[in-house]
Parts: sequence; C-alpha cells; structure tokens
Amino acid sequence: MAIEVDYRFPPSVDAQRQAKIIAVGQTVGTWDARFAHKEGSLRSHLADVLSVETEPTGYSVATIRFPLANVENDIPSLLTMIFGKYSMAGAAKVIEVRLPENYGLCPKFGITGIRQQLGVFNRPLVMAIFKPALGLSAKDHAAIFSEVAYAGLDIIKDDEIMADLDSAPTSERLQACREVIETVKQDTGRTVLYAVNVTGNAAKLLQKARNLVSAGANALLLNVFAYGFSVLEALASDPEINVPIFIHPASAGAICASPDYGYAYSVMLGTMMGYAGADAVLYPAHYGNLPFAAEEEAKIRDALRERNVLPVPSAGIHPGVVSRALADYGKDVVLNAGTGIMDHPDSPAAGVKAFFEALERVAEDKSFDLESLPEGALKSAIQKWGVF
Repeated sequence: MAIEVDYRFPPSVDAQRQAKIIAVGQTVGTWDARFAHKEGSLRSHLADVLSVETEPTGYSVATIRFPLANVENDIPSLLTMIFGKYSMAGAAKVIEVRLPENYGLCPKFGITGIRQQLGVFNRPLVMAIFKPALGLSAKDHAAIFSEVAYAGLDIIKDDEIMADLDSAPTSERLQACREVIETVKQDTGRTVLYAVNVTGNAAKLLQKARNLVSAGANALLLNVFAYGFSVLEALASDPEINVPIFIHPASAGAICASPDYGYAYSVMLGTMMGYAGADAVLYPAHYGNLPFAAEEEAKIRDALRERNVLPVPSAGIHPGVVSRALADYGKDVVLNAGTGIMDHPDSPAAGVKAFFEALERVAEDKSFDLESLPEGALKSAIQKWGVF
C-alpha cells in the first residue's frame, strides 16, 4: 500500500518539473556515487510521479505516490512528508490525499457512538454554543445550559475562544454543567453532551483531559490547528479519554483559504481529521456567514462519513437553513447554532424549539413561508433570520 497525493499548480508553474522536485526533495533527496551500495534502499523510499494533467483552466494537477514506509502511521509525519519544506517553495496546493484504510486512527465514537450515547437515531442532532463567548461565570453557563437542555437540546459546546480562564475556570464550568446533565437525566431520561474546551500546554493538556473526564466530562472540544494533530492523536488513543472529541476549525483558514497555496479545506477538515481520531468535526456551511464553497463542504462531509466521523456544518446556522441542510446531509448531521439559538427573539429555549419545529416541518414537507407558519418559535426565528 502507498499514499497518493494530488497537487494543483497554477498555469505559471512548470508542473512536471515541480512534481519531480517534490518526489525527490520530500523523500530521499539526491545522492551520488558514494552511496551506490545503498542504491536499492534509497530508491525504495523515493516517491513516484504517477501523472501530470493540465485542466481547461490552465491549472495542472500532479499525482505523486509516496512509500508508506516513509511515515509513522500518524498525521504529523505525513504532513511533513507530503508538503513540509516544499510548502515554502512557491505556488502549489495539496487538493487530495488518499490513504490506506488502516492508516492512522479511527474514531472511538463517531456517528454511531455519539448517537448511541444520546439515544437519538433517526433525526439530525441539535447543538448549541455558549454565548456570549467570554465574560460568563460558571454559574451563568449552568443557567444557560439548563434552559436549552430542558428545551430538548442534544449537545452544547464551549466557544473555542473560552480557555481555562480565571473568570470561569474549566473545572468550575464542568462542575456546574455536570449538575445540569445529571438533573436533566433524572427528570427526562435524556443524555445531553457538553463538549468542554480542553486547552493548555501540551505537557499538561493530556492529563487535564483525563482529569476532566474523571470529573464527569462526557465530551471534549479541541482546537486542532492551535494545539496540533499530535495532541488530537494522543487524546484519541488514550484509553482514559473515553468520550467523543469534537474538533473546531479555528485557524484552518490560514492554512487552507488561499486558492494557490496550502491545503484544501477538504484535506485538512475532512481527510486528516478522519484519520487522526476525531469523532465530530465543525466546519463552515456554505449557507452560513463565512465564505465557503458548497463543493468543498460536500467533500468534507463525504471524507468524514467515510470514516464514521460526524459532520458539523457551522457558522451562521439558524432554523431557516434546516430544510437546505437536510437536503444536503440527511439525518447524519449536527445542526450547530450559536446565535441561531442563543439570540432567538424569545429565548434560547425558543431557539432550540425552533429547530425542532423546523425538523418537523421538513418531515411533513411543509412550507417555510411566513404566511404558512403558525405563531411560535419557528415563525419568530424566520422573521429574524429568513430562509436560505
């Protein structure tokens, strides 16, 4: 088995030449007669240029095959090999990576495991984000959580900006919210997940995550592009971290947004997350409030689902996009809303109810036109945010 990578070059670049440079420079490098006796060993580590095709746009795509023996079955060594030093050589973008099925890590939970935890199998999941992002106490978090949990919410997460701050230490937020989780379970029989943001120096982060799980955390949130894929892999492979890991895409744009440099979003938020042990991955929806291509979103969705990872389209999700989201995703999706729940005109609880009313309306194939909507949470939401 081998690793295949597609690189896209703009018309101004000699793709044939650059592909050969990558194949040699990102593997063995050059050698001379002094290493003739090592010829066989050296060549076994060389990459091969499989093809270079020019597209109608003038861009070229080169496919290079790398030996599996060159990496450590993880994401960091893979990224270093396929694009490390060469990423500083000029215009080139990694647009697809194909890995052996048994490469890296699979999710511990993923789509099936998260559904089993929640006991929800036949509909999309509904998720909220604590808002405001900063300035709330642990008690404030618990009050918000209680309101939306009793309204039927499945999952809530910390905002990715919320670190282990003096104003609301992570352990205090967890303790306060854990009481809500237990009370809701006793009163309703429902499980609600709270994805706690795990942060800090890498030397301490793994133990902090273990401590959080030991203290009752039933999900974790990680900013992978800030803390690194190796941290995700460490969390995902640790037997004490027996809860789902939700991934936030913070800083992905710095790596993926340029049309001619870096990695495609689908590679980083889809393929790499799927092989690094993520259970659920957040990324922008093309009908949200961040500029994002529908084609790239679909590639992320498909790459994650191939690994049983739960897709979480985000950033500007509100009840008015539910019909479109279900058309794109079906039931295996998380409808993740921050302001779309917390800023509902009536209350955060009404924001949750609006999503469930929207799901019911889609199931019954009913219109979202304002005139056809009965008074209630969904109509208030559509009046504020409209329909996509």
